[in-house]
Amino acid sequence: MSVRPTLSAALATLTAAGLLTACGAGDAATDEVKPKGQRGTGIDIGPDRHRIRGRKADAIAAKVPEAVRERGTLRLGASADASPPLGFYATDDKTRIGSEIDLATLIADTLGLKPQFEQVSWENLFVGLDSSKFDGVLSNVTVTEERKEKYDFATYRLDNIAFEARKGSGRKVKEPKDVAGRTIAVSSGTNQEKILVDWSEENVRAGRKPVDIKYFQKDTDYYLALRSGRIDAYLGPGPSANYHVASAGQSEIVGTLSGAGDGLQGKIAATTKKGSGLVEAYAAAIDHIVRDGSYAEVLKRWGLTDEAVTRSEINPPGLPRPGNRARESAARAPRES
Repeated sequence: MSVRPTLSAALATLTAAGLLTACGAGDAATDEVKPKGQRGTGIDIGPDRHRIRGRKADAIAAKVPEAVRERGTLRLGASADASPPLGFYATDDKTRIGSEIDLATLIADTLGLKPQFEQVSWENLFVGLDSSKFDGVLSNVTVTEERKEKYDFATYRLDNIAFEARKGSGRKVKEPKDVAGRTIAVSSGTNQEKILVDWSEENVRAGRKPVDIKYFQKDTDYYLALRSGRIDAYLGPGPSANYHVASAGQSEIVGTLSGAGDGLQGKIAATTKKGSGLVEAYAAAIDHIVRDGSYAEVLKRWGLTDEAVTRSEINPPGLPRPGNRARESAARAPRES
């Protein structure tokens, strides 16, 4: 299991860097994080926050394999990394919160099962599925053609990436020419890097300037560079970018695109071992919470409304195999997408 940084330590680092003013970071009465001076409520990251819950849908619960129904629990693997707003620890550094936890809980409620979470390192999520230790994983996993050989998928969110720039920059990024000659930061070894490198090469072929690509070691380094003007934008996973914009108030999203690149919309899915008999139940449960509105409530709470789906798809087209693409998206924690 990876060593998790506590939320209080992460907030302290960001606050010291001048990147995040968390009203609730040191205020046990509110447990809210929001930009300095912002009126109204911020993002509730306290352990006692109200979690949206669902009700059992008998017809959908009947789709669950008998062995799982008799056990009464849904064993779910989740990444141990602190990755707001997907999954992280509340201000007590013990209670796990985030959009993935909330959605997984709603799905379990719909299936009439008690969610049983275990936080592990990224690679152990798949080890857990392979060994049948986990019934499923809801941890920002992107559908890929290679993964479909071993796992079944029921989609529940779009996989988008975003360009984040200083607030008031006036920039808009829609296509390669919009970043020609610009200094853009990205995490090494990610699908975002692959897309940015492709865009830079396309600019060169078109006679434009290449992208000046920069790499840093930590998220806080990217945000410091953005704030100081050393980079024009940072390309990263959409959820983490939206969360940083909402919590720090010093930057803005200037462009979004599919995490799969041109020609394919990347999709995040509930993942289960192929042949487990659970994928249809997951898809039906996701469709149910979409219809009853609880799904939209969760996405709105965490700033992910623009990544909503209208229905769950089982094993849709995924990112190409590595042989057809230099890298596929890991789509896990923001630093690892």
